[in-house]
Amino acid sequence: MKRCVVRGMPEVFAHIAAAHLFCNGKILDSGKMKGNIMVFHSDLDNTLIYSYKHEIGLHKKCVEIYQGREISYMTDLSWELLKKIQQQTLFVPTTTRSIEQYQRIQLGNKPPEYALVCNGGILLHHGESDSNWYRESRRLVASCQADLFQVEKLLKTDENVNFEVRNIENLFVFTKSAKPKQTMERLHKHLEGSQVELFSNGVKVYAVPRKLNKGEAVKRFRHRIAREITVAAGDSRFDIPMLKEADLALARWELQKEQMGGKHVIYLGEKEIFSDEVLKYLLHRKPPKST
Repeated sequence: MKRCVVRGMPEVFAHIAAAHLFCNGKILDSGKMKGNIMVFHSDLDNTLIYSYKHEIGLHKKCVEIYQGREISYMTDLSWELLKKIQQQTLFVPTTTRSIEQYQRIQLGNKPPEYALVCNGGILLHHGESDSNWYRESRRLVASCQADLFQVEKLLKTDENVNFEVRNIENLFVFTKSAKPKQTMERLHKHLEGSQVELFSNGVKVYAVPRKLNKGEAVKRFRHRIAREITVAAGDSRFDIPMLKEADLALARWELQKEQMGGKHVIYLGEKEIFSDEVLKYLLHRKPPKST
């Protein structure tokens, strides 16, 4: 087997390059490349940041304020580690949050150049929506509009729904339910064989076109921004397509039951705060020994 050599790459990320490129026998000279050779796609909620309802200890920083209330936090350690990571790689927040929800988050560092929001349906570049990306996303979900319309009708007549039914950027549907399990069962009954996938996260209920997933977004982004390695981190079912698409996936330990398989998946967060473990792994993991 050929040994991978990565010349000129910052040492903190050389181990990940080695882990991916070693098997391919590639020799790269990062000094001759434009920009960093690695993209780090990361979910936000419960991956890098946490709701005020989530216990992450006393050493934390507020990263989101809504209607005058502090609602999301990041550990001090993750805050500092992310600063280092942003200096070494292209960090791309990849989230189901809407544009407005994403823009409330202040990570304390230089704002990421790129962000994928609305489950990958919208690409932000320096905070502005990329019209070509959005147009392509609308094309991907065009055949699902009838199913999404049916979801809206069902939710608006569901007595358990206790929040407005939102069509997010004509891409997917979102609401909240007092009894999410019953709401989901009713939707599944009427939407069997449809082109939309149903998710629940606590009281939140989503109906998302199957083609509008984070894995597809990562694939599209890779074609747009040429990079050699893609690393992804996530904690929920929304993140599974992204984790599968990445060269290296850092998944919350509960996702082992999803049987993603593959040697590229590392499960973290069982004994420590997930965000801390993810970012420490990126910075400090030793490269594999060559044979």
